[in-house]
Amino acid sequence: MRAGDRLILTLSVLVLALTLVDILTGGGVAAWSAAHLASSAHAAGSVLGVLGRIGWPLLMVPLLAALAGRFITLPGALTSGLRRAITFIDTINSSIGGAARWFALGLVIATATVVVQRYVFGYASTKLAESVIYMHAFLFLFASASTLLANGHVRVDIFYAKMDERGKAWVDLIGTYLALIPMNILILWTSTGYMNSTWRILERSREADGLPLVFALKTAIPLFAVLMILQGISMAARAALTIAGDKAPATPANASAGEL
Repeated sequence: MRAGDRLILTLSVLVLALTLVDILTGGGVAAWSAAHLASSAHAAGSVLGVLGRIGWPLLMVPLLAALAGRFITLPGALTSGLRRAITFIDTINSSIGGAARWFALGLVIATATVVVQRYVFGYASTKLAESVIYMHAFLFLFASASTLLANGHVRVDIFYAKMDERGKAWVDLIGTYLALIPMNILILWTSTGYMNSTWRILERSREADGLPLVFALKTAIPLFAVLMILQGISMAARAALTIAGDKAPATPANASAGEL
């Protein structure tokens, strides 16, 4: 079983367990969520914000390592740390991407069901129709980082394919720091207040019979930015090791195996 499959199975079991507990306690889980979920999320967000402000200088480590590695031999502790960071980030994103691919199957099933219900039986389920929007968003937002890891994003270039490994590493490094990381920091910064407001009221669907999880859907936007920044760090660390003449860790075997 792939890591992504284990992740989606664990989340499914957790949701079923919470649903069962909610039923057995007469809505105890729902009552606790209404009373405490927003404040707990605010506290967790504050802690993550502090950690982000403290740790943001680490973004520059791969760039500094690449510049230093061009002229000197990098210390063993630094190269070892870069390899561990690459392995850790790649494992996280390949697992999340592997789990997200199941939304593609769910999207097909839900869409087909909506069509059959509406045009065959004349019945429409708002929750099921909205679940299509959720799965579509989760599929693309959570699979983007693993797609970047598998080099699956569209590249429009003339010279890159003809470069040697060190030349490609320089292009990847420069592109990461001039485009990928700044753009995703902008997305993260602009979506923070957006996410805070939706968690403060635990925003739900405007339809009375819709899904009460709009706050979770909107949270996927900053999570996407964080995952892309992390994958950018991994890409930059790989480039730094290549520029320094060291061997970067192999890409996870399941990174490009996105089929169900």
